[in-house]
Amino acid sequence: MGKTADAIAEGVAIATAAARLTVKNHILVGTIAKGGVFDSAQYLDEARQALEAMARESEHGAEAMARLRKRARGRYSDPVGTHDYRDRDVRNLRRRAKQYAGVAERLKAMVEDPEELGALVESAREAAWAEVRSNLDRRLKVEGMRPEQDPDYATMREARMQALRLVDLQALSSHQRAKRKREAAS
Repeated sequence: MGKTADAIAEGVAIATAAARLTVKNHILVGTIAKGGVFDSAQYLDEARQALEAMARESEHGAEAMARLRKRARGRYSDPVGTHDYRDRDVRNLRRRAKQYAGVAERLKAMVEDPEELGALVESAREAAWAEVRSNLDRRLKVEGMRPEQDPDYATMREARMQALRLVDLQALSSHQRAKRKREAAS
C-alpha cells in the first residue's frame, strides 16, 4: 500500500466522502422530502455522527487486524485461503492495523474541529444542490423534448414498445381478468 501516511490520507479521504454522502442524503430528505429549510448548524450534528461512525469502523478494523496478527504469529504452514494469514504476514497486518488506527485518529480530530465539520456540511450541501440541479435539468430536457430532438428516440422506441407489450399490456389484461372475475362472483 506504500507509505503508512499515504494509506491514512487515502482512508480519511474515503471516510470523508462516505460521511459527505450521508450528510448530503440527510440534507435532501430534510429539505425536499420533509419540506424543511436548510440550516447548516442543523447538519453539524449529522456530520459529527457520520464521522464518528467512520472512526468506529476504522477502530474495529484496527482491532480485527490485531486479532489476525496474533493468530498468524508462529504459523508457518501454507495458507488455506485468502484471509488465512501466516507468520510472514504479521508485518503487513501490523502496518494495516496502524493505518486503520491512524484513520480513526484523524477522523476523531475532524469531529472535534468545528471548521472541518462546517466544511463537510458545506461540501454536502453543494453535492445535494448539484444532484437536485442535475435532476431538474434532466427532467426539463426529457419532458420538454420532442421526438425529433432526441438522438436516441428511434433506438429507444423499440424498447419502449416492447415494454408496453410485455409489461403494461400484460398488467392491464391481468387487471381486466381480475375485474371480470370479481364482477362474475358478485
